[in-house]
Amino acid sequence: MSNAAKTASAGPVVLETRQDGIALLVLNRPDKLNALNSELSTALNEALTRIADDNSVHVVVVSGAGRAFCAGGDLGAIGRGRERNETEELGPILRSGMQSVLRMRMMPQPVIAAVNGPAAGAGMNVALAADIRIAADTATFGQNFAKVGLFPDYGGTYFLPQLVGLSAAAEMFYTGDMIDAPTALRLGIVNRVVPAAQLEAEVRAFALKIAQGPQIVIRATKRMLFASHEKELVKALDREVEQQMKCFHSDDCSEGIRAFMEKRHPKFQGK
Repeated sequence: MSNAAKTASAGPVVLETRQDGIALLVLNRPDKLNALNSELSTALNEALTRIADDNSVHVVVVSGAGRAFCAGGDLGAIGRGRERNETEELGPILRSGMQSVLRMRMMPQPVIAAVNGPAAGAGMNVALAADIRIAADTATFGQNFAKVGLFPDYGGTYFLPQLVGLSAAAEMFYTGDMIDAPTALRLGIVNRVVPAAQLEAEVRAFALKIAQGPQIVIRATKRMLFASHEKELVKALDREVEQQMKCFHSDDCSEGIRAFMEKRHPKFQGK
């Protein structure tokens, strides 16, 4: 890994570096807490697609620039589209997001999410799409869609119940509340929690261990664990988009996003 995950640098919305068979992808909109707009979601999908076909890459690490992993969808951009009753911004985010999480699960290389800060909404689900998650002790996690009148997407309804069970997943989806890294570890959302200052070194050492392992065995094992469930994941992603578009056009979504931007509690009406 490089120091890219620690810095708030300008440039491409996804930073890519390669070393020792490890490809590091850093979501790079630090001023927006790496919130997903159409540009970032598309760039992430393109990078994953390109890497998937590169046999010199044995492990992929996904992290975030600055103090966040990913704050979820860019509500500013989504909100502007909602007020105009247009889907030009949400549509590409959803389509690229579907492809990104599907690619993470189906690509031959193991994927590690290095969760360096808040991972909320779709950002949490990008982390859940990884094979393994290592979190800084300052990281937080939340399925905060309900707080803005939106439906869980990016595979959240598929990934989260598998990790924590139906009841714990329901609590996170229904409330939208954030949880801290120790709670995420207890629930099985992350594999390990390390001090924030040691995250880069810990992830690199772990990724290098996998990269130096028997790639035929590791890739075959990933196919068995994840790729064999492709049809189920695709169905779940399609259902999420269908429900998301219904929620996007609701009055509650408009109120939820408006309340978020105005920093007040929303007043949902069930419409």
